[in-house]
Amino acid sequence: MCGIVGYNGNRLVVPILVQSLKKLEYRGYDSAGLAVFNEKKKIEIKKSSGRISALEEKVKEIKYGNCGIGHTRWATHGEPTEVNAHPHFSDDKSVAVVHNGIIENFSELKTKLEKNGYKFYSQTDTEVLTKLIHYYWKKYGKPMDALARIQLRAIGSYAICVMFNTEPDVLYCVKKDNPMVIGINGKESFVASDASAIAQYTNCVYYLDNHEMARVRKGEIEFYTIDQEPIKKQIKVLDITNQNSDKGDYAHYMLKEIYEQPTIQKQLINEYTKNNSVNFSKLGIEFSEYSEIEEIHIIGCGSAYHVGLCAKPVIESVAKIKTQVHIASEFRYQAPIVSKNSLVIAISQSGETADTIACVEYAKENGLKTLGVVNCIGSTMTQKVDKCIYTNAGQEIAVATTKAYTAQLLIMYLFTIMLAKGKGTITAQTEKNELIELSQISQKMKIELENVEQLKHFASLKYNQKEVFFLGRGIDYASGEEGSLKLKEISYIHSECFAAGEMKHGTISLVQPDTLIIGITTQKNTTAKTLGNLIEVKSRGACVVCISDVIDEQIKKASNYIILIPKTNEKYSPLLSVIPMQLLAYYIALNKGEDIDKPRNLAKSVTVE
Repeated sequence: MCGIVGYNGNRLVVPILVQSLKKLEYRGYDSAGLAVFNEKKKIEIKKSSGRISALEEKVKEIKYGNCGIGHTRWATHGEPTEVNAHPHFSDDKSVAVVHNGIIENFSELKTKLEKNGYKFYSQTDTEVLTKLIHYYWKKYGKPMDALARIQLRAIGSYAICVMFNTEPDVLYCVKKDNPMVIGINGKESFVASDASAIAQYTNCVYYLDNHEMARVRKGEIEFYTIDQEPIKKQIKVLDITNQNSDKGDYAHYMLKEIYEQPTIQKQLINEYTKNNSVNFSKLGIEFSEYSEIEEIHIIGCGSAYHVGLCAKPVIESVAKIKTQVHIASEFRYQAPIVSKNSLVIAISQSGETADTIACVEYAKENGLKTLGVVNCIGSTMTQKVDKCIYTNAGQEIAVATTKAYTAQLLIMYLFTIMLAKGKGTITAQTEKNELIELSQISQKMKIELENVEQLKHFASLKYNQKEVFFLGRGIDYASGEEGSLKLKEISYIHSECFAAGEMKHGTISLVQPDTLIIGITTQKNTTAKTLGNLIEVKSRGACVVCISDVIDEQIKKASNYIILIPKTNEKYSPLLSVIPMQLLAYYIALNKGEDIDKPRNLAKSVTVE
């Protein structure tokens, strides 16, 4: 979940490393550091705890060096201190390393190295890796020998960029199960864990595959297998036109991204429909590939998992295909029973979610079709799945997802319509009607976003809540899961979502006077029952907020506050019901004075299991 950058060229290296790290701060902001070759061709390291701005202040006077590496950290091993920050040195300061991932057997390796005279100053697995590289380098004599050897000894995941003091104009890279991108532009070379970090400098990149190594010189890159056999790799030209990282006039990236949702919804409808029909042909996706599919397994983590929960009942009711939704970190370990005619749909904003990628690999090993729903073009998942639908939401910088979530939802609805049309469970006219309904979502989102004063006022009254419960049934319950996650992510208020009928099976014992309950009632067949459950908690003193697409006497009776959302086909209501929940989470966190874009302990891209 950390961020790696590297540069080798003729410009001053420090400003490039700092600017690139800023693009990756969403990956981790516990500490940061960089290593450069100084005027004496020696490796010099500067580190700081906290945000990249602290590092920037520390290195602003450095006016030398054309080659170096940088890192922004999300702590796994060891506290987020300057000592534990990357890069890490070998004992003699001849080797410097930045690393993403986890070395699972680092304790065993550390014991081995200590027996060979190595001393350790940090709590990190990366320092162990650094000194293991140094050990094999001294033993076998060449950097490539060392990098090949550590891949045989280190168990876990890693993307590594290394500097050796004997080669002040070279960077070395190696990768296993964590992303590593190498860019080139004339006589300059760039290294990053995410192409967005170097997109300002180049859009021509190479992606390392597992157990591949790279020697990175100025504008010259060589690739090797673990056996040190040369590899020819295909350069990829990235479309970076939608990577707008400017916050504009918004106070936070999260708020900006909430307000971008109507535009993205409209763009996706235009992009993936043609002549009143869903059309993914530009991605090479046709119904014929899925005509024999009998079962769908949706895989995701966090918000992506919630997308699956919302999509499942729609797939089953419209396309008539049995669908299961799995938390990615649990899927492989449950010995899942999947038929050969199953489709695995993996959902990930970053395309680097380690648990979800592992599920894709499991699916492919078992001969299953795989489809990705991914925002980041060129990410690891896009290269693993058979086919991929891009959400094209643009770079999402706030850790708590908003626009990527609703883009994923819309993609899943469109894909369901394609399946249903192909299977004959809906007619061409029904498809047209469904697309008309979805095409109106954009304008309805705009209406919601133009009427936020009630939410602002409510947040100013209720931001000191200790815990909040979300209640809903069916699709409303699935949508509530996302609303609950948003609130806990950025406000740190304990929040849980429950299927409304389950509330009285234990959880109602937690309801006290003024406990905040948020109910969602957009489904005709369950609204009456959900309102009954809201009345039960209201009668015990709870403060009930009802998110509904209608106001009537029963809803007034069941709630203290009503948030009215526009009407749509109830299958698609999560696209609209989530907007006030996003905004409520945002304004509550704002009133609490929290760091909304960078919530504690969280990172945007979870690249370790």
